[in-house]
Amino acid sequence: MSYEERDAYGMYVDRGHKGPGPELMGADTLIGDHVHNLQNEHLGEIKEIMLDMRSGKIAYAVMASGGVFTLGERLFAVPWEALTLDTVNKRFTLNIDKDRIDNAPGFDTEHWPNMANQAWAAEIHNYYGTSAR
Repeated sequence: MSYEERDAYGMYVDRGHKGPGPELMGADTLIGDHVHNLQNEHLGEIKEIMLDMRSGKIAYAVMASGGVFTLGERLFAVPWEALTLDTVNKRFTLNIDKDRIDNAPGFDTEHWPNMANQAWAAEIHNYYGTSAR
C-alpha cells in the first residue's frame, strides 16, 4: 500500500499541485512504504519514523526486513538522509546492496538501541555513508 492509498485526509489528491506532498508529507502515510535498492530488490518496509526532538528534524526511518508476519524480522535504523522518495513507484529507495542490508547493524523489538547515543549514531551514519548531525 502506498502513501497515496493511506491518505485519510486527501493530502495527495492532485488539485493542480496545491497539496503538501511530496515536498511535505504526513509521517503516518509513509509508515508501511516499501524500500527497494537501485537494483529494484525489496529491502524492507518502513515501520516507524524517529524524530530528533532537539532539532525538530527526522533522524531515522525504522525499517523491518525478513521474517513472516513480524516473526523473525529485524529492524534497522536507516538515517533519513540515506532514503530517497520514489514518487513514480510510491516507495523509498536506498542505495545499498541487499547483502549489505542483511549484514547491517540491526535490532529486534525487545532490544531497541539508544538512538540518542552519539557513538551509536556515528556507527549507523558511517555504515550508510551519511553524516551524523
